[in-house]
Amino acid sequence: MNPGEGARAAVGDGAVRRPVRVTHVITRLIVGGAQENTVSTVLGLQAKPEFQTDLVTGPTSGPEGSLETDFRRRSDALTVLPTVVRPVRPFTDFRGLVDLKRLFARTKPTIVHTHSGKAGVLGRWAAHAAKVPIVIHGVHGPSFGPFQGAIANVTFRAAERSAGKRTHFFVAVAKAMIDQYLAAGIGQPQQYQRVFSGFPLEPFLSAKNDPALRQKLGIGIADFVVGKIARLAPLKGHEDVFKIAEYLALEIPNVKFLLIGGGPQEEYFKQMAASKGLSKYFVFTGLVRPHEIPALTGIMDVLVHLSRREGLPRALPQAMAAGKPVVAFDCDGAGEVCMTGQTGFLVKLDDHRGLLQALETLAGSVDLRQRLGEDGRAFVKERFPVEKMVEDTYAIYLRLLRERGFLGKH
Repeated sequence: MNPGEGARAAVGDGAVRRPVRVTHVITRLIVGGAQENTVSTVLGLQAKPEFQTDLVTGPTSGPEGSLETDFRRRSDALTVLPTVVRPVRPFTDFRGLVDLKRLFARTKPTIVHTHSGKAGVLGRWAAHAAKVPIVIHGVHGPSFGPFQGAIANVTFRAAERSAGKRTHFFVAVAKAMIDQYLAAGIGQPQQYQRVFSGFPLEPFLSAKNDPALRQKLGIGIADFVVGKIARLAPLKGHEDVFKIAEYLALEIPNVKFLLIGGGPQEEYFKQMAASKGLSKYFVFTGLVRPHEIPALTGIMDVLVHLSRREGLPRALPQAMAAGKPVVAFDCDGAGEVCMTGQTGFLVKLDDHRGLLQALETLAGSVDLRQRLGEDGRAFVKERFPVEKMVEDTYAIYLRLLRERGFLGKH
């Protein structure tokens, strides 16, 4: 029985006889937006009786932390393939491609849904080779763009175009990602749908400005807290914070920059703060678990997001859910949630004067911060519940199954 026949045997005329197997593939389960999105999607779909949903990942290592243990506590449907790795390693990558093809040939999924750059390319090539009936790719962020060199851009665009020819549908976290991929000649408009990267809202909706947590971190009750949630790594925009920090401290002596997250550049930025005489203005939390983020968001007055590469940063809607105004560079999908005068201030990329003015404006008006925070919270409550993300993905699966004759039309 080939994979297509197995899929058809699994579903009857609109009624599922046996669960349809769905396999998600991601490069690694570090603490990050794409990974949290994938884990939440897989766990949510596991509650759907129509599907048997599992997750394949490469090994997780590095200073970013891991979601693997948390996932295993809630599900036993995890396979780790040592040959699926993030760095480009031709021999290992070929072995990863072969291992994925063998896995799909053995387990016979009806749907393979890939995530992230490396797993997205290898997973789709392998799924096509194994004759998986439906191949979907989740676009969480750009694989190519001005953030990297010409040779890398040519290579990754070519890989994405090749994998795109083996993809039936794309699920993108932002319209900006759809526009970028279509402009690069990847897929057709009807193959794309935006599904916002949902998350559990309640911890953020109930986040408070906790004086005890402020005190624990050395932040005064009257301090103006500019928060940033991101790995301390290249392209995340921490350098831009330092470019305005001295000027903002002169205008707002009680400012504190709360940098949430760990990463390979943590010590570098601590030393930078010390060398500039700014250490008293910076608070580094180091690596924190995802469940700690809401409380830390609650003690912010504003969140900034300055990344050069991000599909749609989850930090923005998370801060908005906590009732915080947001300030972001107009990069990738940030402008789809950070809207000047509605939820915060969207600033042109590298416009440090505009960034400084936005923060000064917010620091000077509690009423403005409250209004923008309330509007942002309402925006997120409608569009970012994790349940909505799962249901939107579920509806895409059912539609694709019907279109390809695996489910009845009614």
